[in-house]
Amino acid sequence: MGKPHRRNFNDPGHAHELTFTCYRGFRFLTRDRSRRWLANAIAAARETWRFDLWAYVIMPEHVHMVVHPREAEYDISAIRKAIKAPVGSAAIAWLETNAPEWLPRVTRQRGGRTERIFWQSGGGYDRNIIEPDTLMSMIDYMHANPLRRGLVERAPEREWSSASFLLDGGESPIPVDRIPPEWVP
Repeated sequence: MGKPHRRNFNDPGHAHELTFTCYRGFRFLTRDRSRRWLANAIAAARETWRFDLWAYVIMPEHVHMVVHPREAEYDISAIRKAIKAPVGSAAIAWLETNAPEWLPRVTRQRGGRTERIFWQSGGGYDRNIIEPDTLMSMIDYMHANPLRRGLVERAPEREWSSASFLLDGGESPIPVDRIPPEWVP
């Protein structure tokens, strides 16, 4: 029997901390090209699915983000798919043309189908956030991830992160939305 699907909670007013991991922990997000694909997918998904991006950090093999749907009715799994699918498609197309030696590493048989995979299977991690203190703790945890890994000495130094914008008022390669006052403790 297969693993049961994780249930999503699409509760009005909730924010979501999402984490997606690259297939087999491959470090696919070390290149600006793949991070730009992700940035473009997030921008397109924001337009289609009407959500705010409050924070994010892109690590070499995974991404964390906090999103807040603007509509009372939404589907967080559709938002996740709208972000992940275009990145996976662009990456696999790039590999087919530029690095075909990688294709066996990202190919698997599933049923009668052959699949090429960029993201780890499943929806990733999704945690509903309803309290301002929890939100700030999640953002602090996300922004500290590059520090724990030794990638930077200060969180705002991580280029592909919202830390510079949220902590120092600096720039962010992916535009983030202001966190509303009612969400700040």
